[in-house]
Amino acid sequence: MRWLVASLVLLAVAAAAGLTVDYLRFMDRPLALDEPRVYDLPAGASVRRVARELHEAGWLERPLYWEFHARVEAGSTNVRTGEYRLEPGLTPRGLLALFLGGRTIQYSLTIPEGWTFAQLMHAVRAHPHLKQTLMPEEDMEIMARLGRPGEHPEGWFYPDTYLFPRGTTDLEFLDRAHRRMVSVLESAWAERQQDLPLETPYEALILASIVERETGVPDERELVAAVFTTRLRRGMRLQTDPTVIYGTQVYGGQVSDGRLRRRDLRTDTPYNTYTRAGLPPTPIALPGGDAIRAALNPADSEVLFFVSRGDGSHHFSTTYREHREAVIRYQLGGDAGRYPGSARP
Repeated sequence: MRWLVASLVLLAVAAAAGLTVDYLRFMDRPLALDEPRVYDLPAGASVRRVARELHEAGWLERPLYWEFHARVEAGSTNVRTGEYRLEPGLTPRGLLALFLGGRTIQYSLTIPEGWTFAQLMHAVRAHPHLKQTLMPEEDMEIMARLGRPGEHPEGWFYPDTYLFPRGTTDLEFLDRAHRRMVSVLESAWAERQQDLPLETPYEALILASIVERETGVPDERELVAAVFTTRLRRGMRLQTDPTVIYGTQVYGGQVSDGRLRRRDLRTDTPYNTYTRAGLPPTPIALPGGDAIRAALNPADSEVLFFVSRGDGSHHFSTTYREHREAVIRYQLGGDAGRYPGSARP
């Protein structure tokens, strides 16, 4: 009788040892994947359900082993919802780490510097992996949904490339870009030059949006900002085309090929900085961090004018006479008879 008991014990030990070896080999043996696969782990799914689905797909050979590992060795069954990319060579052990770490597939949306809020919303609505919850007619109410009721949305979203998992809502995306803008603006405001003709961070945001639209040359931003801050100090009109263009868009005007006509410059809107003094009522675009910092730390210069050289850069002048000569040289081909006499910066 004793030999029977001993034999059964030995058999049990051998079986357990065999199972252990098989289990350990399984955990470090790559899944049955011949190419990258995407697995969408649904909300509320249990480890057992996940193991069954992976097994039915033909990727996971021993679902009970994997479930055991999740419950006992990993000490957690809190696999995270989302899309996962399963690459060839991934082991069951690595698979669980992937799910527990929530390393889901990330999609991206880039907000370029200088975009308008309307362009941003068009891109958000066109993105196939953002969950749409906002209706177009709610655009002007978005700031209220973000905790800033009564504020205009233009300018309040930071240009950058954002990564997010599928299922992120449009409002969650906008909230993230908005909080980033608030953070950058507050930081730059705290490090601003003293005695600027700006009373609030919002005024800095407005000026930064103009700087953003006026030049794409990084080294010019501080000089462009200097032109406008000097003009504000002296009570001069800013006379900047991008604000007029924005006003014609907001108030239903038409601008052919992005060029302004004389009548556009004479048509008064709250954004026409040829007819009105001071800053426009809102930003005119989404400024990047460099434009914000330039607006709050302009170059130490008394420049009052600038004109395009035609190659993306600008000629800066401190006097109207010098500016007039630069306009004739760079924009009129040296023909002084065509000079319009405008004091445009």
